[in-house]
Amino acid sequence: MEPSKIVVRFRDGKIIKGYTQNFFPNKPVFHLLPQEGNHPKELVEIPVNQLKAVFFVRDFTGDKTFREKHRPAEGEAPPGRMIEVTYKDGEVMVGTTTGYDPNRPGFFLFPVDRQSNNTKAYVVAASVIKVRFL
Repeated sequence: MEPSKIVVRFRDGKIIKGYTQNFFPNKPVFHLLPQEGNHPKELVEIPVNQLKAVFFVRDFTGDKTFREKHRPAEGEAPPGRMIEVTYKDGEVMVGTTTGYDPNRPGFFLFPVDRQSNNTKAYVVAASVIKVRFL
């Protein structure tokens, strides 16, 4: 399995950027090879129950000035259902999902904006205060 480039955001605000090859939504932990500058650090075990979300990204830098669109482009029909997620810290994400179940520990959200740095996010349900289908 090829490594996934991810940004891990903990509920306490801590952020770690790096690579994983063993993230699975049904597992309580996964391993991350943190990337700082051009030098990888030691492998770190990440407990999913301490996270806000896992963001699968195109690059680690991103663009803080980018404003993501929350609606599909004209004529575009993204797969899944449109959903709005409000995290406990106030952040709101909009995207699509095919696997939301309030009884599961988390679910994947896919941005509708194809220019987003995020290709998908695994949302940890315990970090969310509201989920709304659009």
